[in-house]
Parts: sequence; structure tokens; C-alpha cells
Amino acid sequence: MFQHINRTKAARFVAHALAASVLGIGAAAHAADIKVGVILPLSGPVAAQGLSTVEGIKAGAQYQNSVNGHQLKIIQLDDASNPSMTTRNARKLVSQDNVDVLIGTSSVPGAMALATVSREEKTPLVSFTPIELKDDAAAWAVTTTQSGDTMVSAVVDEMKRNGVKTVGYIGFADAWGDVAYAALQKHAKEAGIEVVANERYARADNSVAAQVLKVMAAKPDAVLGGGAGTPGALPYIGLHERGYKGAIYGTHAILSPEFVKLVGEAGEGLLVPTGPALVGSQLPADNPSKAIIDEYSKAYKAAHGEDPYDVFSAYAFDAWLVVVEAAKRVPADIQPGTPEYRTALRDAIKSTAKLAGTEGVFSYAPDTAYGVDKSSVVIVKLEKGHWTLQP
Repeated sequence: MFQHINRTKAARFVAHALAASVLGIGAAAHAADIKVGVILPLSGPVAAQGLSTVEGIKAGAQYQNSVNGHQLKIIQLDDASNPSMTTRNARKLVSQDNVDVLIGTSSVPGAMALATVSREEKTPLVSFTPIELKDDAAAWAVTTTQSGDTMVSAVVDEMKRNGVKTVGYIGFADAWGDVAYAALQKHAKEAGIEVVANERYARADNSVAAQVLKVMAAKPDAVLGGGAGTPGALPYIGLHERGYKGAIYGTHAILSPEFVKLVGEAGEGLLVPTGPALVGSQLPADNPSKAIIDEYSKAYKAAHGEDPYDVFSAYAFDAWLVVVEAAKRVPADIQPGTPEYRTALRDAIKSTAKLAGTEGVFSYAPDTAYGVDKSSVVIVKLEKGHWTLQP
């Protein structure tokens, strides 16, 4: 189902979006439009994900662009992969453009900054990035992705099924590396698996040779990589070069075509958790996400002329879907563009229950940003450059 992006087409689309700053979907704007403020990293180090997510938003608008007679109008800004700019853009969208809801962005620091503005300005946020929010901090925000804890828990379950007794860890020396390692420690202990090594590296590093040697010295049955994107390939390349014969596992943070290209033969047999969208065509007919994945694929192809190619656009499509389905439940006598509408839309989002999305079935609650649990996770294996669903 997933193919490589047509980068020329994407670049033209992004250039048009940046030049216009506003993408109006459907007819010209009018007083009853539902304004959707979208913030994405269309430049800077996270721009690759930004390109994917903007395509997911466009597919969402292709799928449905009006609710109860109201057109959905997108006002899109580039945060240049900079959380400070995310904050400035969010405040502009709320104070000057009077948006009814925010969607974004593609980095955890940026999404956390966006959540702060959302809460302070009492404007609902639907993100597609892991954001660790609880209690009052989560009152105005949700996300369509799974938590790191949920994903690592699913990986450890797979390790246990495969008879792993000891595991080594090579992850980023940052917050994401810490999240993945903490989850590994917790769930491995519960599963009776011993963590025998904890090695870290910086995202900008070009080699992890020393870390690989230390992990291999501990002779683990398996190794879990705690990186993300293309830098996440380094541990597997290093292990392969030194003849490691154990099992290799990863997290959903590495699921990109660029990672697959870079890791090459070193990634053969890699086991990773993901939401259903990546392997939609391989899902059984009774999977609750299968029907909406098919609709998403049709909408994506209608919008872009090609099939979807990675998971990031699917997470963004789900964010649009959450907004649309919640907007349907806002009382008809409450009009967009008012504080009352923003509060009603937030309440509708937070009361979303059993909504089938491409990345799982969403049920939200007031005191947390996450809406999917481990039942939404599937395990995939990298075989000859393609991800295959595991039973």
C-alpha cells in the first residue's frame, strides 16, 4: 500500500501552501466556517515529517470538508521545526485568525508548546505526536498517536512470545531515549526479561561502534533500538557489521521510508510495533480500522494521485477525522468563531468513544491526551525492504 513520496509534487504543494499561508477548502470563507489552525514543520530538521503530515491533512479534507452545513477552512503555518515559532504561530492563529481548533505539530517539543497555548487560550488541540499530559494539563488536548510506553509494552510482549530472556538497549541520549528505556525496564521486569545493557548516543552521531561493542559484550538474546528516524538505523547497522546474531527490535519512531533505505540489509528481520495503517492491505477483514484505512487510501490518492507511503500522513488524517467527528456533535445553536463553540468542540473531542481511525480505535478522556491502547498495536517485520504483518 505504501509507496515512496513524489517529492517534486510535495515540494510544489508546500511551496503553494507557504506562499498563500491559507488553504481554503471548498467555497470562499464565510461567517459560519469552522476554522482549523494547522501548524507543521515544513522547513527545518523535521521537515520530512511535515511533508507527510501536510499530505495527511489534505487527504482528510478530501475525505470530508464540511460538517452540518459548515465548511472547514484550513489556516496553515510553518513552524520551521522550532518550538518557539510553534508558540508564536499558535497565538497568532487564536488571537488574529480566531481559529476554532488547532492541529499539529510533528515534533514532541513543538507539540508540548502547542498544548500549552491550547490550554491557556482555551482552544482545543488535536496532535499527532506523543504528548505526555495528565489531569488539568490534558484538559484541552488529545493526540492520535500511541504513547511510548504502550508501544514498548507491545514490543516486550513480542519478545516474551519469542522466548527472549535478556535484552540490550541502544537509544538516544535525550527525552525520547529515556521514555523508551524507562518503558523497557518496567515491562521487561513484568515479563521476566533481564535488561543487561543501556547504551546511548546523540541524534547527530555518525557511529555507535563503541555502544554496539558494549552491548554485544553482554551477550543479550535481543537488542531494542531506542532511536528515531534515520539516526535510528545506526544501532542495527553497527550490530550487523559486527556479526550480531540475536533478534532486533525497534519502536514506531523509526517507521519511515528513509529509515528502510538507510538500514538496508542490517534491518532484515527487525520487529517493530505500529498502528494498523502501515499494513492496511494485510489486515484481516474484521479489523476495526480496515474500513477507514481503505477510505483514507482512496482520499489520499484522490488528493495526491498516488498511494500513501508512510505512517505520519495517517496520524495526521486521524487528527482531521477526530475534529470532523467531534464537530458533528456540537449543538446546532452554537456557532463557530465563538468561545462557546471552542468549549463545545473540546467537550465533543474529549467525549469521543470507539471512533475507528487508521491508527486504532479512539476513546478519549478528560485527564489524558491519549485515546488508543495496546489493542490498536500490531507488530510488523522488515523483510527485503517491506513491512509484513506478524500473526
